[in-house]
Amino acid sequence: MTSLNQLPDNTGVIICGHGSRAKLAEEEFGLLASGLRSRYPNLKIEFGFLEYSSPNIHMALDRLLAQGVEKIYALPGMLFLATHARNDIPSVLTTYREAHPGLEIEYGNELGLHEEMIQAFQTRILESMGMQETPAVGELYDTMLVVVGRGTSVAGANAEAAKLTRIVCENLGFGWSETVYSGVTFPSVGRGLEMAIKLGFKKIVVAPYFLFGGRLIDRIYAYVDKVAAENPHIEFSRADYLRDQPHVINTFIARIEEVVQGNSAATGLMQDFQDRLARGEVDVHHHHAEFQPEAQAHDHDHDHDHDHDHDHDHHHDHTHEHEPSHSHGHSHHHAPYRHIGHPHGPRTMINENLCCCFMGQFPQHIIDEEKSCKAVVDRVPQCHKTQ
Repeated sequence: MTSLNQLPDNTGVIICGHGSRAKLAEEEFGLLASGLRSRYPNLKIEFGFLEYSSPNIHMALDRLLAQGVEKIYALPGMLFLATHARNDIPSVLTTYREAHPGLEIEYGNELGLHEEMIQAFQTRILESMGMQETPAVGELYDTMLVVVGRGTSVAGANAEAAKLTRIVCENLGFGWSETVYSGVTFPSVGRGLEMAIKLGFKKIVVAPYFLFGGRLIDRIYAYVDKVAAENPHIEFSRADYLRDQPHVINTFIARIEEVVQGNSAATGLMQDFQDRLARGEVDVHHHHAEFQPEAQAHDHDHDHDHDHDHDHDHHHDHTHEHEPSHSHGHSHHHAPYRHIGHPHGPRTMINENLCCCFMGQFPQHIIDEEKSCKAVVDRVPQCHKTQ
């Protein structure tokens, strides 16, 4: 059994992230790579992003090749299995491998509900309550846990967030729990908190299950502060997000080791992509908003945050033209989400600086209905700013 310390010198690792226009998220992703390098100083480790951030995945792969790497172990730096981990990253890796004959790339699993990830999340929750150890049975029966997941149009990924909530609720002994989402599904954070306060719990812990900071985290905390101010009789706690928590680093190490050992369950994502590619169900494409070094000097001022999961439908023709006249700078094609109009979903955020990436999915009658009964928040979405 080969350990990471015993890998050949021509071997490297790349952690593949989504990317964000929030500089903080980009920097915090780099902390993960730094944490891995500190554990394995002799292992060549790079990181790259699908979109918005530098370096892009191609650039990171170039860095590994420049160091003499001939075999690369790639991992999706993502919490759950949605479109980016299942389609987009394998597509980029396939394109690169085809352009570099002789290069081997093996692709591992998302972080998922690994025991170390659960432990990392529980640690953040306990920290928010000023605790270091699991409380005694019954100690938290007067406390409700609200987990905030990212939210996607992939039901399985949303279900994993709900599963995580149940596991943590039982492990730590909360009196009740609920899962809310900041993304395209339901219930939204605001609506979920409105429902939570009606259950009568004296204390509520709100815990975002996010790797990195950014505008979505800011929005989540703003919702908590608003509801807390309106309900002073309830004690609210805000848990920190995960970042480079040691148990998160442990999870990445475990996922890398699975791929190195040739665990078939750990390399199934790439095989699944190749099988679907052969059947014509997906295509290999250049990601629509991949960071381009030559474009950095004249980058458009459309600095809205894309920390949410896009879940684009990649069965369409990828002819994304980056026209300067386009207010977005790139084309967004979201997978149609059949519950986009759910009364407790993202429609509850209309008039609250909701990104146009969501707004484009709503039928006009839903927009009209929501705007007719809500005051407009005096803030223009960043993606609607005049260039």
